Amino acid sequence: MTFRASVLTLFPDMFPGPLATALAGRALVRGLWSLQAVNIRDFATDRHRTVDDSPFGGGPGMVMRPDVVDAALTSVADNRPCVFLTPRGRPFTQSLAQRYAAASGLILLSGRYEGMDQRVIDAHACEEISIGDYVLSGGELPALVVLDAVIRLLPGVMGDAHSATEESFAEPLLEYPHYTRPADWQGRRVPDVLLSGNHAAVAAWRRAEAERITAERRPDLWAAYRARHPAAPVASAPAAP
Repeated sequence: MTFRASVLTLFPDMFPGPLATALAGRALVRGLWSLQAVNIRDFATDRHRTVDDSPFGGGPGMVMRPDVVDAALTSVADNRPCVFLTPRGRPFTQSLAQRYAAASGLILLSGRYEGMDQRVIDAHACEEISIGDYVLSGGELPALVVLDAVIRLLPGVMGDAHSATEESFAEPLLEYPHYTRPADWQGRRVPDVLLSGNHAAVAAWRRAEAERITAERRPDLWAAYRARHPAAPVASAPAAP
């Protein structure tokens, strides 16, 4: 079954953008997913195609109108999850990407201006999702990020079905370091264990490195991992030279 993505935006020409290349692009050509870019402005009813108005209560900026956005959402609404991209949303995570990939598709609402009238978000039960603690000009780039993370998890998209299980955030650990030829590059050698042919030792080294890096860089993820694995020590494997 084709995964159907609909993006509601004032800038439909931004899509598919980078999603037309690499893994996502090949999957799009193969029909593993489809993309519909919907121009919200097409649903404005006045001759100026107005999509925004000043906020009740005063303040800077403009707010996207609920009636116009509702008409756009209604045109694509079905049983797919609806996601509104906003800095105030809950953080986008790998587990959310996995949940969305298991659905029949996704509806992504990209806002602009100062914000979106809350009533239309509530009326369509849109999940409010953020890709990070910073502010962008609109929701289009976050929509591309979410779609890229989701599409690569769809069946048949990735060449190695096991790749996703060893990546960062597959569980609350960052990914271990990777190495390839040459074994000695500018005096920097690949860790000996990776050249040993001992698969158990390699697996143990990778786990230890993942634990060490996570503990150093993401104490929040490390705390979540320790909650699942209370006996896990802070990794002591040496960093690669």
